[in-house]
Amino acid sequence: MAMRRPFWLLVAAVLLCLAYGCSGDDGGYVDFSKPTPAGVQGGDKAAAGQRPLRLAVASVSSPGETIKSLRTIAEALSRRTGRQIVLVQRKTYAEVNLLLANDDADIAFVSTGAYSAYRGQAPIDVLVMTEFQGSATYDAQLIVPADSPARSLEDLQGKVFAFTDPLSFSGHMAVMDALRRLGSSPERHFSRYFYTSSHDRAIQAVASRIADGASIDNQILDVAIQKMPELANKVRVVATLGVNPSGPVVAAAGLDPRLKDALRDIFLDLHRDPAQAEALRTLAISRFTPPVPGAYDALRALYDRIGGFL
Repeated sequence: MAMRRPFWLLVAAVLLCLAYGCSGDDGGYVDFSKPTPAGVQGGDKAAAGQRPLRLAVASVSSPGETIKSLRTIAEALSRRTGRQIVLVQRKTYAEVNLLLANDDADIAFVSTGAYSAYRGQAPIDVLVMTEFQGSATYDAQLIVPADSPARSLEDLQGKVFAFTDPLSFSGHMAVMDALRRLGSSPERHFSRYFYTSSHDRAIQAVASRIADGASIDNQILDVAIQKMPELANKVRVVATLGVNPSGPVVAAAGLDPRLKDALRDIFLDLHRDPAQAEALRTLAISRFTPPVPGAYDALRALYDRIGGFL
């Protein structure tokens, strides 16, 4: 999908960096161009000649904070499996899906939308689903600046809109579906639109009035407001665009079944460790739960209708 006014998008990106910083919260720089920039060594149990397990992720919030939390989780996986874990970072959901499709990842944290969009020839299995504050579902919420007169998606006609990722359900496809039902499209409905690559930046774009609206994951909004309470006075939710199952952790279908079972058990137990629980919380996860059969069927059908798949 072609975006309009690329120069304006560059200006918006610069303004976001100036206002909120372009590095992670830990002050570190995350180089997404490197295929395996972060690794965690296995314990003494690691068998000689075993290749590392590749854990893929795309950041939906601050990259530095996301990777810091994932390193903590990877260390636990490594200790308990005796295998080296290598984090494979990518900027977008599509890039993580491509890793899975090309058998270049063994495990991946994927969003609801990315899993619903996956059509790669290499099959994948859902190991676990995420739960946050007692719920294994989340809302796609439409937000606007707190003082905006807008009360609906229709009121944002002719305005500037911030999407997160093309494969994200809450950050893109929910709006695409709503506009389709209105007989419209982003090109016709908005004066301009751009992609932020993360929910955090979409929230910030609305809070700083760079965008007149955005659609985001309500769980990530809750965490963002906990970290920055002033956001509660800067953005306002005007609509809920759908309640959907939480994102899963997936594994390559060809992974050793015994290893998949072991990984599933570890994920289901992670929240019992205080250090892991804190790392999970920063990712808007309270704990992992067993997968619900058929949970994503309706969304996969929606992605087929709209054509948002990879």
